[in-house]
Amino acid sequence: MHGLVNRAIERFVRDTYGRDVWIGTIHKLDLGFTEFEAMMTYEPRITEQVLTVVGTRLARGRDDLLEDIGTYLVSHPATEALRRLLRFGGVDYVDFLHSLDDLPERARLAVADLGLPGLELQDRGGGLYHLHVGLPEEHDLRLGPVVVGILRAMADDYGALALVEHQGVGADHEIIAVRLLEEGFAHGRAFALGVGGSAA
Repeated sequence: MHGLVNRAIERFVRDTYGRDVWIGTIHKLDLGFTEFEAMMTYEPRITEQVLTVVGTRLARGRDDLLEDIGTYLVSHPATEALRRLLRFGGVDYVDFLHSLDDLPERARLAVADLGLPGLELQDRGGGLYHLHVGLPEEHDLRLGPVVVGILRAMADDYGALALVEHQGVGADHEIIAVRLLEEGFAHGRAFALGVGGSAA
Protein backbone atom coordinates (compact mmCIF):
# COMPACT_ATOMS: atom_id res chain seq x y z
CA MET A 1 0.00 0.00 0.00
CA HIS A 2 1.34 3.42 -0.93
CA GLY A 3 2.53 5.41 2.04
CA LEU A 4 0.27 8.32 1.12
CA VAL A 5 -2.75 6.17 2.03
CA ASN A 6 -1.35 5.30 5.44
CA ARG A 7 -0.18 8.86 5.94
CA ALA A 8 -3.73 10.10 5.25
CA ILE A 9 -5.08 7.82 7.99
CA GLU A 10 -2.40 9.06 10.37
CA ARG A 11 -3.01 12.74 9.60
CA PHE A 12 -6.77 12.28 9.96
CA VAL A 13 -6.41 10.84 13.47
CA ARG A 14 -3.76 13.34 14.56
CA ASP A 15 -5.50 16.42 13.18
CA THR A 16 -8.99 15.39 14.31
CA TYR A 17 -8.41 13.64 17.63
CA GLY A 18 -4.90 14.67 18.64
CA ARG A 19 -1.38 13.29 18.55
CA ASP A 20 -1.77 11.36 21.81
CA VAL A 21 -4.71 9.38 20.41
CA TRP A 22 -2.65 8.45 17.35
CA ILE A 23 0.42 7.46 19.32
CA GLY A 24 -1.62 5.43 21.80
CA THR A 25 -3.39 3.68 18.96
CA ILE A 26 -0.36 2.90 16.80
CA HIS A 27 1.61 1.57 19.77
CA LYS A 28 -0.90 -1.28 20.04
CA LEU A 29 0.34 -2.62 16.70
CA ASP A 30 4.00 -2.71 17.75
CA LEU A 31 5.18 -1.77 14.24
CA GLY A 32 8.45 -0.30 15.45
CA PHE A 33 7.50 3.19 14.28
CA THR A 34 4.75 5.73 14.93
CA GLU A 35 4.76 7.72 11.69
CA PHE A 36 4.32 6.64 8.09
CA GLU A 37 6.56 7.89 5.31
CA ALA A 38 4.50 9.29 2.46
CA MET A 39 6.69 7.95 -0.35
CA MET A 40 7.30 4.44 0.99
CA THR A 41 5.30 1.31 0.23
CA TYR A 42 3.82 -0.80 3.03
CA GLU A 43 2.26 -4.25 3.14
CA PRO A 44 -1.53 -4.00 2.69
CA ARG A 45 -2.01 -5.94 5.94
CA ILE A 46 -0.46 -3.02 7.85
CA THR A 47 -3.08 -0.64 6.47
CA GLU A 48 -5.82 -3.12 7.38
CA GLN A 49 -4.46 -3.46 10.91
CA VAL A 50 -4.21 0.28 11.36
CA LEU A 51 -7.80 0.80 10.20
CA THR A 52 -9.03 -1.94 12.52
CA VAL A 53 -7.25 -0.52 15.58
CA VAL A 54 -8.24 3.08 14.76
CA GLY A 55 -11.86 2.04 14.19
CA THR A 56 -11.95 0.26 17.52
CA ARG A 57 -10.38 3.21 19.34
CA LEU A 58 -12.83 5.69 17.78
CA ALA A 59 -15.82 3.32 17.90
CA ARG A 60 -16.34 3.69 14.14
CA GLY A 61 -17.18 0.96 11.65
CA ARG A 62 -14.83 0.49 8.70
CA ASP A 63 -16.98 2.25 6.10
CA ASP A 64 -17.89 5.10 8.45
CA LEU A 65 -14.22 5.60 9.32
CA LEU A 66 -13.18 5.66 5.66
CA GLU A 67 -15.95 8.13 4.87
CA ASP A 68 -14.74 10.38 7.69
CA ILE A 69 -11.25 10.24 6.19
CA GLY A 70 -12.64 11.22 2.78
CA THR A 71 -14.39 14.22 4.31
CA TYR A 72 -11.22 15.20 6.15
CA LEU A 73 -9.17 15.05 2.95
CA VAL A 74 -11.28 17.81 1.42
CA SER A 75 -12.37 19.94 4.35
CA HIS A 76 -9.40 20.19 6.72
CA PRO A 77 -6.97 23.12 6.31
CA ALA A 78 -4.02 20.71 6.43
CA THR A 79 -5.19 19.09 3.18
CA GLU A 80 -5.84 22.23 1.15
CA ALA A 81 -3.64 20.98 -1.70
CA LEU A 82 -6.01 18.07 -2.44
CA ARG A 83 -9.03 20.35 -2.26
CA ARG A 84 -7.39 22.65 -4.79
CA LEU A 85 -6.62 19.71 -7.10
CA LEU A 86 -10.27 18.66 -7.01
CA ARG A 87 -11.60 22.21 -7.46
CA PHE A 88 -9.60 22.54 -10.66
CA GLY A 89 -11.98 19.89 -12.02
CA GLY A 90 -14.67 22.46 -12.78
CA VAL A 91 -16.45 25.69 -11.98
CA ASP A 92 -19.47 23.91 -10.44
CA TYR A 93 -20.35 20.55 -8.92
CA VAL A 94 -21.57 19.04 -12.18
CA ASP A 95 -18.29 19.94 -13.90
CA PHE A 96 -16.46 18.44 -10.94
CA LEU A 97 -18.40 15.17 -11.24
CA HIS A 98 -17.61 14.93 -14.95
CA SER A 99 -13.92 15.50 -14.23
CA LEU A 100 -13.68 12.43 -11.97
CA ASP A 101 -13.01 10.05 -14.86
CA ASP A 102 -9.67 11.79 -15.38
CA LEU A 103 -8.72 12.07 -11.70
CA PRO A 104 -6.68 8.84 -11.41
CA GLU A 105 -4.60 9.85 -14.42
CA ARG A 106 -4.05 13.35 -13.05
CA ALA A 107 -2.97 11.84 -9.74
CA ARG A 108 -0.50 9.56 -11.54
CA LEU A 109 1.14 12.62 -13.08
CA ALA A 110 1.96 13.76 -9.55
CA VAL A 111 2.61 10.34 -7.95
CA ALA A 112 3.24 7.68 -10.57
CA ASP A 113 2.77 4.64 -8.31
CA LEU A 114 -0.17 5.86 -6.22
CA GLY A 115 -2.58 3.38 -7.82
CA LEU A 116 -5.95 5.07 -7.37
CA PRO A 117 -8.95 2.98 -8.49
CA GLY A 118 -10.52 3.72 -11.85
CA LEU A 119 -13.52 6.07 -11.81
CA GLU A 120 -16.36 6.08 -14.33
CA LEU A 121 -19.26 8.51 -14.13
CA GLN A 122 -22.61 7.66 -15.69
CA ASP A 123 -25.15 10.46 -16.16
CA ARG A 124 -28.56 8.87 -15.64
CA GLY A 125 -30.46 12.10 -16.29
CA GLY A 126 -32.64 14.19 -14.03
CA GLY A 127 -29.72 15.07 -11.79
CA LEU A 128 -28.88 11.43 -11.01
CA TYR A 129 -25.34 10.17 -11.49
CA HIS A 130 -23.75 6.80 -10.84
CA LEU A 131 -20.03 6.70 -10.12
CA HIS A 132 -18.29 3.36 -10.54
CA VAL A 133 -15.20 3.01 -8.35
CA GLY A 134 -12.90 0.21 -9.44
CA LEU A 135 -11.97 -2.51 -6.95
CA PRO A 136 -8.24 -2.86 -6.29
CA GLU A 137 -6.44 -5.92 -7.63
CA GLU A 138 -3.48 -6.01 -5.24
CA HIS A 139 -5.34 -5.64 -1.90
CA ASP A 140 -8.82 -5.85 -0.36
CA LEU A 141 -9.23 -2.27 0.82
CA ARG A 142 -12.30 -0.75 -0.83
CA LEU A 143 -11.98 3.00 -1.33
CA GLY A 144 -15.63 3.65 -2.23
CA PRO A 145 -16.48 4.97 1.26
CA VAL A 146 -13.57 7.42 1.03
CA VAL A 147 -14.98 8.65 -2.28
CA VAL A 148 -18.42 9.07 -0.65
CA GLY A 149 -16.87 11.35 1.97
CA ILE A 150 -15.04 13.33 -0.70
CA LEU A 151 -18.18 13.74 -2.85
CA ARG A 152 -20.26 14.95 0.10
CA ALA A 153 -17.60 17.39 1.22
CA MET A 154 -17.12 18.69 -2.32
CA ALA A 155 -20.86 19.29 -2.67
CA ASP A 156 -20.63 21.52 0.41
CA ASP A 157 -17.50 23.14 -1.02
CA TYR A 158 -19.35 24.09 -4.21
CA GLY A 159 -22.54 25.07 -2.35
CA ALA A 160 -24.54 22.29 -4.01
CA LEU A 161 -27.25 20.21 -2.36
CA ALA A 162 -26.64 16.56 -3.21
CA LEU A 163 -27.51 13.16 -1.78
CA VAL A 164 -24.56 10.76 -2.00
CA GLU A 165 -25.05 7.08 -1.18
CA HIS A 166 -22.91 3.97 -1.47
CA GLN A 167 -25.09 1.44 -3.27
CA GLY A 168 -23.03 -1.71 -3.06
CA VAL A 169 -20.31 -3.69 -4.75
CA GLY A 170 -20.47 -5.25 -8.21
CA ALA A 171 -18.16 -7.75 -9.85
CA ASP A 172 -15.30 -5.31 -10.30
CA HIS A 173 -16.49 -1.99 -8.94
CA GLU A 174 -18.38 -0.17 -6.21
CA ILE A 175 -21.41 1.92 -7.09
CA ILE A 176 -22.01 5.38 -5.66
CA ALA A 177 -25.22 7.25 -6.46
CA VAL A 178 -25.20 11.05 -6.53
CA ARG A 179 -28.52 12.86 -6.81
CA LEU A 180 -28.03 16.57 -7.38
CA LEU A 181 -31.03 18.38 -5.87
CA GLU A 182 -29.87 21.98 -6.28
CA GLU A 183 -26.68 23.31 -7.85
CA GLY A 184 -26.68 26.70 -6.11
CA PHE A 185 -28.17 25.70 -2.76
CA ALA A 186 -25.72 27.77 -0.69
CA HIS A 187 -22.61 29.88 -1.02
CA GLY A 188 -19.63 27.62 -1.62
CA ARG A 189 -16.23 28.04 -0.04
CA ALA A 190 -14.04 30.70 -1.59
CA PHE A 191 -11.62 29.40 -4.20
CA ALA A 192 -8.97 31.22 -6.24
CA LEU A 193 -7.26 29.69 -9.25
CA GLY A 194 -3.89 31.06 -8.28
CA VAL A 195 -2.04 33.43 -6.03
CA GLY A 196 -3.56 36.83 -6.57
CA GLY A 197 -6.38 35.35 -8.65
CA SER A 198 -10.00 36.23 -8.13
CA ALA A 199 -12.01 34.06 -5.78
CA ALA A 200 -14.92 32.05 -7.10
